[in-house]
Amino acid sequence: MGVFLSWIAGILIIAPFFAYLTVFFIIKMTTNNHRKAVSHAIDITTFFLILSVNELALVIWSHSYLWLIALVMLLSAICFVFLYRYVRNEIIYTKVFKGFWRFNFLLFFTSYIILMIYGLTRSIVESVAMY
Repeated sequence: MGVFLSWIAGILIIAPFFAYLTVFFIIKMTTNNHRKAVSHAIDITTFFLILSVNELALVIWSHSYLWLIALVMLLSAICFVFLYRYVRNEIIYTKVFKGFWRFNFLLFFTSYIILMIYGLTRSIVESVAMY
């Protein structure tokens, strides 16, 4: 059972790379539009990055921080709505959501990279310390 859970964790951790590449190549081949392919790939990858950041936290600290991820996403959505209302004086929800989702991509991609580096470094240090 432990091997199966480890296998699932590994898939969830590397899923963003495969999701991005798969969506990018499918959209690129069908529409021949690079900009649209990147846009759709980023949108799909954001969902996988959110899951991967939670899975990395679970692997590193043995505790799920899904509640914190949801709270950060909620607070950033509120900030986006207020900021958009302040700048544009009206709220166009599709544009607000698109900006919010792209911000989440940047936030979770950065978190993903940081957690990957931290997890690998911690694993290496623990392995070397055992010898």
